[in-house]
This record gives sequence, C-alpha cells and structure tokens, in this order.
Amino acid sequence: MKQPFEKLVEGHGATVLRVCRAVVGPADAEDVWQETFLAALRAYPDLPADANTEAWLVTIAHRKSLDAVRAGRRRPSPVAQPPEDHSPHGIPGAERPGDGIWASVAQLPDKQRRVIAYRFLADLPFNDIAEIVGGSPAAARRAASDGIRSLRAAFAAAHTEGESA
Repeated sequence: MKQPFEKLVEGHGATVLRVCRAVVGPADAEDVWQETFLAALRAYPDLPADANTEAWLVTIAHRKSLDAVRAGRRRPSPVAQPPEDHSPHGIPGAERPGDGIWASVAQLPDKQRRVIAYRFLADLPFNDIAEIVGGSPAAARRAASDGIRSLRAAFAAAHTEGESA
C-alpha cells in the first residue's frame, strides 16, 4: 500500500532540496523543489506501490533542475547601461556590413541550415533533430558537419579577401 503523498514530502523533502541546490544553486533551489513536488504529485497515482520513491523523486528533481539551468541560459542578463547601438546580429539574407556570416548561413542548403540551427541554437541532440528534419541521427550529424565546414570555408575566404584588399 502506498503511503500518503505528504509523507513523501516529509521523508524526502530535504534530499530533494539538496539535489536542487547542488544543480541550480541556493537562489533557485526552492522554486525547483516546488516544481519537483508538483510534478511528482501529478505522477504519484500511477507510481507502483513497490517503487523506490526516493530515487524516483531525486530523478524528477534532477530533471527539473536541468530544465531550470537550461531556462536560465535563455533569460537575458541585466546590465547597468543598455547599449546604444543596434545588435550586430541580423536576419539571414538581410545583408548589412559586418553580417557576412548571415549571408553564408542563408546560402547553405535547407537541411544543413535547419540542422545547424536545431543543434547549435536550440541545443537539441541529433536523435531529436533527425525526427524533426527526417532521416537518421547519423545523417543529421553529417549535415551539421558539412554545414559547419562550408561556413568555416566561407569565413576563411572572406578574411583572406579582406586582408588582400
């Protein structure tokens, strides 16, 4: 027979909080702890009665902590004074001085451009990318490799032209 969920919180709450602190740090640990137990509460009815609840909760805490770390990387960081200039990053195909890399990215074949974006901008593993674009993980890895090689060649060519001019 499963114990009430409140007993899980009492018995394993400190362990889960330690895992959260270790991964996300003390500032965000309590938020991740709460998210962990909310997720666990939703899944608890389906948990087998003989399951190792501590390991189950630690696994959830670890995954929620990693999600928080990834989300933190996407959040803007505050600055004392915002820059006055526009961002040097443009949109692929919208050529401006200094944006040659975007022109090179726009010249890549569609699959290479998409694989590079999913891999290096969205930080997706090749297995997930293969499901999105179609094909195998090895083909996605190859498309990324070919695309990066083309970008490096274009970048090297642009710099050697700039030096000789």
